[in-house]
Amino acid sequence: MSRSKTFFLTSLAMIAFAGNSLLCRLALKQTGIDAASFTAMRILSGALTLWLIVRIRHRTPRTSGSWPSALALFVYAASFSFAYVSLPAATGSLLLFSAVQVTMVGYGLWSGERLRTRQAAGLICAFGGLAGLLLPGLAAPPWIGSVLMLSAGIAWGIYSLRGRGLDDPTAATAGNFLRAAPMSAVLSLVSLPQHSWNSSGVAYAIASGALASAVGYVIWYSALGGLKATSAATVQLSVPVLAAAGGICFLGEPITWRLLIASLAILGGIALVVVSQPRRP
Repeated sequence: MSRSKTFFLTSLAMIAFAGNSLLCRLALKQTGIDAASFTAMRILSGALTLWLIVRIRHRTPRTSGSWPSALALFVYAASFSFAYVSLPAATGSLLLFSAVQVTMVGYGLWSGERLRTRQAAGLICAFGGLAGLLLPGLAAPPWIGSVLMLSAGIAWGIYSLRGRGLDDPTAATAGNFLRAAPMSAVLSLVSLPQHSWNSSGVAYAIASGALASAVGYVIWYSALGGLKATSAATVQLSVPVLAAAGGICFLGEPITWRLLIASLAILGGIALVVVSQPRRP
């Protein structure tokens, strides 16, 4: 895969993931839908969308995937939703992407990748920018919510790593969503006494599952073929910046110098990591 195509697909995937964060924030914080219902609607709508994509591509609903990947997908989606019941958006984003980085970079180093000096400097720069954007002024997050969001990040990292090198990532993703659907149904049944629905929350959940999750994952898996594990981990640091920009555009959040400076640090660090190829011993 060419670098230009990898860059284009990666950019689209990051925009989709940032959109997913905005949709989750809107649904769980500003509507009456509960976390279990949001998770179920997100996974079910994602499964249906992916099934339709596979059917259009192959004329028959051919899917693959695996139960371990489906479990990682479900753990991510459920932990993410329940964590945002108690966590502020900035704190949750920091915990999520920190866990993703540790999981994916750790796997890359364990499998033999080594960071060059410029790549290590880019990684430090990106982390510093993310910390500068999210850390100052944040109170200690709730313990339960923190553990749930860290679990979501680890699950997302595992899910992304398992998707690298697949012959048909779309069919695999569709199969994983279909397998995760009964898991989300069981979660809904267990959480039945706390169920709460409204039209706005359901609409956000469907958009999150069908567009930001299903379509976003298909694009992301296509991009992963041109990325190393360390690069794939680091580019995801751009999602909090994109989510913050979306908050400014769509939620009326104010723009600050801190946001601008942190964005430059994160995107500059990402560029250093992606351009510099990790070496093997």
